[in-house]
Amino acid sequence: MQTNFTLAQLADPAIETVNGILRSCVHCGFCTATCPTYVLLGDELDSPRGRIYQMKSFLEDDRPPTAEEVKHIDRCLSCLSCMTTCPASVHYMHLVDHGRAHIEKTYKRPLLDRLTRTFIALALPRPGLFRAMLIAGSLARPLRALMPKRLRTMLNLLPPKLPVPGWADRAAVFQAEYGPAGKRVAMLAGCAQQVLGPQVNEATVRLLNRLGVEVVVSRPAGCCGALVHHMGRTAPSHAQAKAMIDAWIAEADGAGLDAVVINASGCGTTVKDYGHMFRDDPAWAEKAARIAGLAQDITEFLAGLDMSDVRAPETVAVTYHSACSMQHGQQIKEPPLVLLRNAGFAVREPAEGHLCCGSAGTYNMLQPELAGRLKARKIANLKATAPDVIATGNIGCTMQLAGDVGVPVVHTVELLDWAAGGPKPAGIG
Repeated sequence: MQTNFTLAQLADPAIETVNGILRSCVHCGFCTATCPTYVLLGDELDSPRGRIYQMKSFLEDDRPPTAEEVKHIDRCLSCLSCMTTCPASVHYMHLVDHGRAHIEKTYKRPLLDRLTRTFIALALPRPGLFRAMLIAGSLARPLRALMPKRLRTMLNLLPPKLPVPGWADRAAVFQAEYGPAGKRVAMLAGCAQQVLGPQVNEATVRLLNRLGVEVVVSRPAGCCGALVHHMGRTAPSHAQAKAMIDAWIAEADGAGLDAVVINASGCGTTVKDYGHMFRDDPAWAEKAARIAGLAQDITEFLAGLDMSDVRAPETVAVTYHSACSMQHGQQIKEPPLVLLRNAGFAVREPAEGHLCCGSAGTYNMLQPELAGRLKARKIANLKATAPDVIATGNIGCTMQLAGDVGVPVVHTVELLDWAAGGPKPAGIG
């Protein structure tokens, strides 16, 4: 793709990066076949190629985007299926992240949209505040018919029952159960997952400890920056990322770390990108790249351990839903399937497994109509496999699908923990 940035614009390292991404696009259109919004809407402007043209336009002209352009960029899920498909290796993720940051800086959204985004950016990355907001929302749920549509949508996403806080989310060192730990890892406790799925961190710690791995949860045990980063809010996302980098560097320089283990694939995609996020910051570039190099999804890490004693106590049909951030963002496809099969589970995969379920971080709150259509499509494909349980690797997918698919939706690590002697995940059987 030909570009027309000025020399002055190209002096900005961020624009120089954008220019390289745009020039790598060859207009082939392969991305349209696997883009969820194009599959639903059939509109070129709602395809990766169409969005690339729109971002090229407002970035080259260095102008605020139009409301129409913002609408189409906002409809992008950042599922990154287009990156898996693209034969030219266009790094769409870095381009759309920059485009969203430009929108955030230059475009004034309608008041309700601004308030919604501000609320999400403040509440979700802070577990204490998020829990308080969910409790307040649960109390308000009986009145949701009287509320504005956007607020009703958010209330409908609330879980029927809020889990109690988990023991694995506190800053602590969890020792291996037998002998000296063969490995030592830091675990990202996360933000929303602490509130919505604390059992995932508990299963992760139990399983790793049984396998001879020492697990440390560092302060700050908060957000990695992913949620606000994909909303274009660069300053808070970088501040959250820096806090995590400092905490993990302290552990790596202290007792040492073999890995930073992440059990929410949306977070993993961002942490693995820390090196790019801070590439032009002399004070942070080296540290960020070091942490990005240590980051591993929990299934990646488990694939390198001896799991021969991990055997499922029952024959259970597991349909594996691969989160977009797992299969497209991190290109992790086989390890979760192999781990589950080797543990004795009967593993199945749904049709259209490459298409997003509609969760996509905050997407189901900001684009509820499209998210609902993608969810219905995904649930139909999952049900067609006749599973006893759905396994996935991301808390957002779990919350999007739970309650509507007819069987429990659990994290892959919960099943592996059960197979290693841990508790049976709720709802199975």
